[in-house]
Amino acid sequence: MNWVHLHLALNHVPVLGTLFVGLLLVAALVRNSEELKRCSLIGFVALALVSIPIKFTGDFANEKLAGASWLAEDRVTVHEQAADQATTGMFLLGLAAAFALWQGRGSRPIAQATLWTVLLLSLVTFLLMIRTANLGGEIRHEEIRQSGVSPACEKLHLPWQS
Repeated sequence: MNWVHLHLALNHVPVLGTLFVGLLLVAALVRNSEELKRCSLIGFVALALVSIPIKFTGDFANEKLAGASWLAEDRVTVHEQAADQATTGMFLLGLAAAFALWQGRGSRPIAQATLWTVLLLSLVTFLLMIRTANLGGEIRHEEIRQSGVSPACEKLHLPWQS
């Protein structure tokens, strides 16, 4: 296994993790379950911590592939910028979740506003993550690229923008 393989294997964790832990938080809010709330918050903190090595594997993968004839550097740059945004979102989400856990230390209740903020951050982070994953896939998979759109044009556009 090399850095490219490791990066491709690990980068699914925060994308899918954010979705599933976010759904767990929704269930916790609907059921008003303190245990599920704390479990989902711990999950978000764990995902933020896991995102650190994933960012490094991406940097190492880029170094390993530098100079490959098939590699479109502009696509890598767009993916890397999106990854920086998604990683920032993940860290903010992890910090908000850690704050909520601190707020609920002992048997204190966690403020609803804090939980809803974490949920909103998880949605934004998930959208940033799927955008990053899609742009990463476009590096090697022509079949998922938007026809006729250059990477420079995709640079700052989110999937839901026209």
